Parts: sequence; structure tokens; C-alpha cells
Amino acid sequence: MAEKHSSSSLGVISRKSMFCLFSLVSALFILSWFLMLRSTGSAGFIDLSLLPHPKLNSVIDNGNSASWNRNDVEPSIGNRAPAIPVDNEGDGGEEKPQEKDDLGDVKCNSFDNNCNQVLKVFMYDLPSEFHFGLLDWKPQGGSVWPDLRAKVPAYPGGLNLQHSIEYWLTMDLLASEIPGISRARSAVRVQNSSEADVIFVPFFSSISYNRYSKVNPHQKKSKNKSLEEKLVKFVTSQKEWRRSGGRDHIILAHHPNSMLYARMKLWTAMFILADFGRYSSNIANVGKDVIAPYKHVIKSYANDSSNFDSRPTLLYFQGAIYRKDGGFARQELFYALKDEKDVHFQFGSVQKDGVSKASQGMHSSKFCLNIAGDTPSSNRLFDAIASHCVPVIISDDIELPYEDVLDYSQFCIFVRTSDAVREKFLINLVRSIKKDEWTRMWQRLKEVENFFEFQYPSKEGDAVQMIWQAVARKVPAIRLKVNKFRRFSRFGTPKDGVLRKIPSPSNFW
Repeated sequence: MAEKHSSSSLGVISRKSMFCLFSLVSALFILSWFLMLRSTGSAGFIDLSLLPHPKLNSVIDNGNSASWNRNDVEPSIGNRAPAIPVDNEGDGGEEKPQEKDDLGDVKCNSFDNNCNQVLKVFMYDLPSEFHFGLLDWKPQGGSVWPDLRAKVPAYPGGLNLQHSIEYWLTMDLLASEIPGISRARSAVRVQNSSEADVIFVPFFSSISYNRYSKVNPHQKKSKNKSLEEKLVKFVTSQKEWRRSGGRDHIILAHHPNSMLYARMKLWTAMFILADFGRYSSNIANVGKDVIAPYKHVIKSYANDSSNFDSRPTLLYFQGAIYRKDGGFARQELFYALKDEKDVHFQFGSVQKDGVSKASQGMHSSKFCLNIAGDTPSSNRLFDAIASHCVPVIISDDIELPYEDVLDYSQFCIFVRTSDAVREKFLINLVRSIKKDEWTRMWQRLKEVENFFEFQYPSKEGDAVQMIWQAVARKVPAIRLKVNKFRRFSRFGTPKDGVLRKIPSPSNFW
């Protein structure tokens, strides 16, 4: 009996010992992994700068522009201007002087950890017929580019200006190489394409369409079509294009009818557009491409001291009333609003001092209608922003510039088309917005208006810099696509000089 009891005791002790040993080994195993992870850190082939910052999506906190600090947002690529005015309360309210580098570019402040990182852009030296030659500039001294220190070629005025985005971006890249020209520094031109984040194609496609899209009697095709064909042949034969399949290239096609031929051949590239109204989603979409603002045509409202009571017109619209496609609402709204008091809804154009009259009208109005026309967007929205006239947007398919970092609901009113055309819905909605709410939105307009200003030289936070920053935010996705494209590169690439045919998506038609 004692022997049986002794054997049972030994079994219990043995099980306890095994359990303790197992617990000890497990603890040591977990501890060793913890120490190894701490010592090794992240894998060297992972670029942590590309990882999204958790606060990136909170750059506007309920419309309170003083609720965040620029240090809270760490963009994934380069030195990026904040999407709303910077809170300087933490530094005693004193504005720090802007430092400049050897080229005269404005350098970011020393507290910015990404100070030396900018978007690196390689720009093709296309013949002048593709860019400044379209502005009647003549090359001198064998260079395809104008000497911006001597004279800056002018862009045609009038409505041509609204789609002049390619002009301003090209000028900014050229200026980045010239000492003494003070400019903001979101992007710089590099001469080695292997160092570049993106490849820029400097074709002034909008002015090419506006000026040369018609076929003259002695021509078989328009000059614009010929330029597009030559552009496709040149770009797709370059080693830069073949290296990435065009996925890191930037193509400018801000006029909705520009690049009608080339877009079908260069669709893998990033497009900079006004909207997607005349594009299949397989050719252009918000995930791949960048929406840029129009350049406003009316005069900016400088030194605006107006208020709710000093703007006598409640609601303003002046433009083409009878439009096709999504613009049918203009006609219905015209008949619904034309007899309302303090509402201006009339046909208008740039002819007969139309721009000056529109400036006066918007500057004296509380709300300005932006209704879809032939395409989802129009310049009228950006005219309204420049006028500090609260935009009322009626365009279900509109895409807006920088909307990933800018909350338009803080300074715009959005109305579904189906609601806007309901009897009395729109006018009752506008009249329900009282003085305090309007004043808050009016103040926001004055805070964001600089994001839509095009100028040369560009300045921190203007439209040129905001577009470059929007491009930079696409760079991680571009790198992903390029790396995937290169998976099977060991099996060979197309021969140099051979025009590589890029098939359209299978479901494009």
C-alpha cells in the first residue's frame, strides 16, 4: 500500500515538473522573439517613409483650422504644405523667416523632419512645337526652352487661361533649375531619370486643342492630331516609358477634349485632368489620376471687407443655360428661379465685357451656383472661390482637387441634382442658411483661396504646389504598380526604338 502511494506521489511531482519546464521554455521563447524584434527593427527593403501617417486624414478637424499643427502631419513624400493654414500658437505667434537654398528656392523650416525631401521630376526635352512653340515662342541658341531670366512667354488670355495648367507646371520645373528665382519647393527637376519619382511630359495639350484642333482645307488631319501622334511615338519609344510601362509618367490633358487620340495610347500614365466626364473609368479614375483646378478667369476679390448684409444678391448664376449631358438641370433651374427676388440667373458669356460683369456680380452675391454642364466641372466653381461667394454645387459626378486633404463641405453647399430640381427645394435651402453660418463659410473661402491660385514664380501653398503635392501622394501607388510590372523583367523587354503597342482595357468599349 505504501509502495502504491509512493508511486502516485512521484507521478504528481513528475507532471508538475513537466508543466513548470514547459512554462519556462515558453516564456524564454517569447522573450527571445521580443528581444530579436527590438534589436533588428524593420526590414531594410521597406521604405517606411511611404507608410501613411494616421493623422493624414484629419488635416481638417470639423472645420477648425486652428485645431492641428503642421508637425502632426508627416506626408509620405517630401516637404508638403499643409492643406489648411498653419497654427503658429505654439511658437509664440512669431513667424519664422523663410530660408532659401543656393537656387533661391524657399526652404522649409528646420522643425520639418522631411525638409530635404521633395518630389523629383524628370522632364523630357521635347521640341518646342509641343509646348512654348504653341504660344508663338521661337527657340534661340539651340535650346528648346525659353530663358525665363530674360522673358517669360505669355499664355493666351480669355477662356484659354482656364485650362493653362501645363504651362504653370512646366514653368515651375524650369524655374527650379535657375539660381536667383525664389519659388516654393514641392518639386524639382532632375536630369537623371533613374533618380526621379515621376516623368513629366511637357505637352501643352489644352492650347493645342483650342488653337489647332480644326482641319484646314489643305490638311488631311489637324495639327493637334499630328502633334498627338508624334508625342505617342516619341514617349513610348523612350527607355523611361519601357522601364515602367508608362506608369510613372505624367500626362496633362486638362481641357476635356484634349488628347482624344493620345489618351487611348498612353492610358497607363497618370493624367492631370479637370474631371472624368469624358473618360472611361478604365482610362482615367480617381485612384490613378489627379484632378487639378481651373485657373479662375474673373478677378480675385482682394481686400474683401464685405459681409452678409453688404452682398445684396442671394444667389448668382451667369452662363450658358441650355447644355447637353448632365447640364439639363440648368434649364430646369432657370425656369424655377428666374422670377425669384434677389436671384440673378441669366445667360452670359465672355463677350461684351462679360468677365467684368461676372466679377461684379459674384463679388456682390452671397451664394454662387455651380451646375454641371457638358462635363461635371466648370470654371465657375473657382471663380466663386476667388470671389468669396459660397459655392452651391449641383453636379453629382464632380471630382474636386485635393479632396483627399481638403474638406469642401466647410465652404461649399452640395445639392443632389434630383433634389435641386424639386419645386422650391433649392431656394428654400439657400434662404435657410443664416448669417452666422454663411459668415463661417465665407471666412473659410478666404483661408483656402490661395490653394487655387496659379502664379509664377509659384509660392508656398498655391495651386502649382498643391498639384505637385497631390502627385506626390500618388507616388507610393505608382511604385507598387511599377514594381509589379517588373516582376518578369528578367525574361526581356521590348527592343529600343520599337513602338510598343499598349492595348486598351478589354472592357473599355
